[in-house]
Amino acid sequence: MNILKFGGSSLASPERIKLVAETVKKHVQQDKTLAVFSAFGGVTNDLLKMADLAANEDLAYKQILAKNEKRHLDAVKELIPVQNQSGVLSKVKTEFNRLETLYEGVYLLNELSNKTKHVVSSFGEILSSLIIAEYFKSLATDALLIDSRELIVCKNNNEKIQLNYELTNKNVVQYFKENDASLFVVPGFVAKNEQGVPSTLGRGGSDFTAAIFGGALDVAKVIIYTDVNGMYTANPNVVHQAYPLEKISYQEAMELSHFGAKVLYPPTLQPLLDKGIQIHIKNTFSPDDAGTLISKSSEENFRWVTGITHIDDIKLLNIEGSGMVGIPGFSKRFFETLYQENINVVLITQASSEHSICVAVKGDEAQVAKEALDEAFAVEIDYQKIKPVEIEGNVAIIALVGDRMKSHHGLSGKMFSALGNNNINIRAIAQGSSERNISAIIAKKDINKALNTLHEQFFEVPSKELNLFITGVGNVGSKLLAQLKKQEKYLLENLRLKVRVLGLSNSRKMVFDENGLDLSNWEEALGNGEKASKHDFFNRVKEFNLRNSIFVDNTASAEISKWYKEYLANSIAVVTCNKIAAADDLVNYQHLQELSREYGASFLYETNVGAGLPIIDTLKNLIASGDRIHKIQAVLSGSLNFVFNTYNATEPFYKTVEQAMEEGYTEPDPKIDLSGVDVARKILILARESGLKMELSDIENKSFLSEESLNTENNEDFFKLLQQDEGKFKEIYEDAAKEGAQLKYVAQLEDGKASVGLQKVGSEHPFYNLSGSDNIVLFFTDRYSVQPLIVKGAGAGADVTASGIFADVIRIGKK
Repeated sequence: MNILKFGGSSLASPERIKLVAETVKKHVQQDKTLAVFSAFGGVTNDLLKMADLAANEDLAYKQILAKNEKRHLDAVKELIPVQNQSGVLSKVKTEFNRLETLYEGVYLLNELSNKTKHVVSSFGEILSSLIIAEYFKSLATDALLIDSRELIVCKNNNEKIQLNYELTNKNVVQYFKENDASLFVVPGFVAKNEQGVPSTLGRGGSDFTAAIFGGALDVAKVIIYTDVNGMYTANPNVVHQAYPLEKISYQEAMELSHFGAKVLYPPTLQPLLDKGIQIHIKNTFSPDDAGTLISKSSEENFRWVTGITHIDDIKLLNIEGSGMVGIPGFSKRFFETLYQENINVVLITQASSEHSICVAVKGDEAQVAKEALDEAFAVEIDYQKIKPVEIEGNVAIIALVGDRMKSHHGLSGKMFSALGNNNINIRAIAQGSSERNISAIIAKKDINKALNTLHEQFFEVPSKELNLFITGVGNVGSKLLAQLKKQEKYLLENLRLKVRVLGLSNSRKMVFDENGLDLSNWEEALGNGEKASKHDFFNRVKEFNLRNSIFVDNTASAEISKWYKEYLANSIAVVTCNKIAAADDLVNYQHLQELSREYGASFLYETNVGAGLPIIDTLKNLIASGDRIHKIQAVLSGSLNFVFNTYNATEPFYKTVEQAMEEGYTEPDPKIDLSGVDVARKILILARESGLKMELSDIENKSFLSEESLNTENNEDFFKLLQQDEGKFKEIYEDAAKEGAQLKYVAQLEDGKASVGLQKVGSEHPFYNLSGSDNIVLFFTDRYSVQPLIVKGAGAGADVTASGIFADVIRIGKK
């Protein structure tokens, strides 16, 4: 015999019921079939909501009742031929009249008992199975409606449902000896207790109903049809990369369902496990898909971890005190108290010092549990031997599940390392001796990040998702976005990096998309965005709470650089071409480095010194490998190098500066470049990376500009003074030309001292032939004492700066 079960989502409309009928008919053609049906989608929730409204003397329940009655009557009219409708309509109306009477009683008494809850919540399945049975009869199918309340007998133990298997199995076997049909239609979820009072099997009870019949009739397989393609590696609504599992064991399925996988109701496995009856979970809307087969063994599977799941409706109870240490029977009293209150413990952890016990229970049971435990240990609490029980909310359990986990070393380490690297704090840990489940308590707000982090770690093709939040979309920012778009496929295929831009901001607007912005039309999206705010931008990034989050700053804003500490303290990496933070007061620079180390968030600013050149990275590698820096000489301003390579005294100096601005070699305020402050910041950063504790004021700046021009407040006044000082610039140029030298703006670090200024460089020097906007750095070290290590290349321009930022992003991805 075929045993099938269809959930409420499969029965949400007459159209879906017709689709279900096609699937059932195919099974009927192969063998006799028993089909268990849930209530129409959403009906059970309405039934319980109406009960609560009636108990609170809220007549709004009548409107919901009328809506549901109409829905069921409309289904009859849609599914059943007119000539066969009257009898079915009459039965449906009779059931709704009974239901209305029950609600009126609840309303008048202003009381809702658990018994009444069981009765009213059972009407959904009674009604759906009644209508569906008649529909099959109208299709000329030999269908017989079974009232499962007459066969399934349960025990109600303080409202915890337990089945009387002996009596139930006897009833089922006897019924099928006496009755025959091609199709048996069965309402799921409903039962009666041993006193004959109507009851239910709890949420998800229709799965349980199918399993009960399957176990009693000793079939080979029970097929559960739902609205997904089986049990997934993780919740696909949270982890979009999750995929269905073709085969898993009973034990794995039990662990996954117990820890929140809603596809399967945990008690479903009980009647089937001992008999080795398979469970096949399939998709009603894609019945030909493989689905998930649950059986005795998953030996055919070669994965170490089967799935990741979680429970978020929990609270922690913690009891601690010196009065627990070495006292026999303390744990017995603790758990016996919870047992007497019929409270199920989801997770247990106890310190080896016996100083504390921590357990997780359902959220709605936590207060009852606390009160019972405080009463049970009242004497110890009064004598301050132990503290009153503490309740901690806003937590969740995340669990790694798999039969073969015990055969693989280091899984726990990988799990906790992955969580820790994403700033997910673990409150408690539990692992059974079977090593089939590793569970951890984490903050509820971190669930999405944790699930995605672990799924990426254990299930996805070795790849890493980087989530970027970018501020500044001018010359550099727009080039960066273009490079990200162009290299998207290459990064995924060759570096296994999936880079998404989830947030963008300029000085006026900001825009976010949790699925990733389309980089083909980011300008339009940003133009239609909300008003920009540095505070709100940070809060949105924080609220996203995504793994591998990176804040990218493409501006030169001092205000934005002040936010770096907030990002780093929330384990959000910072990549920036903004030199202000790294050249800020030493105490602030050191604070950012400390935050980066403490919270495991990268703070990268390679472009601060040489745009796309690997200058800082090279310096760090030298020091990390044990080399010592003796001297650094560098031309670090692409803009100044461009200016002095271009200026030849035939055209005015200010014209050369204008050209540099137009070609994007200078900041919008060219004084930042020409004053030497920008170069001073760069040599300061290199000094600090070399281990020196220096401030910007320690850098000697030999400016070639007049004091008056440096004090101008706008570009117009600045250029006027450049015109007035043309004679001075011409003199500097001609003086160098007479000696056959080139003018270079040089930064130097030696013997703990640093300086920047314009110098005449002879033809024998490596700087002499430096052309265009190129930068060059000479590292004189223990290993490179005679011939320095040279890093040379383009040191300015939006493209190369963007590529340097891109490289820092990739560095984070490769960590």
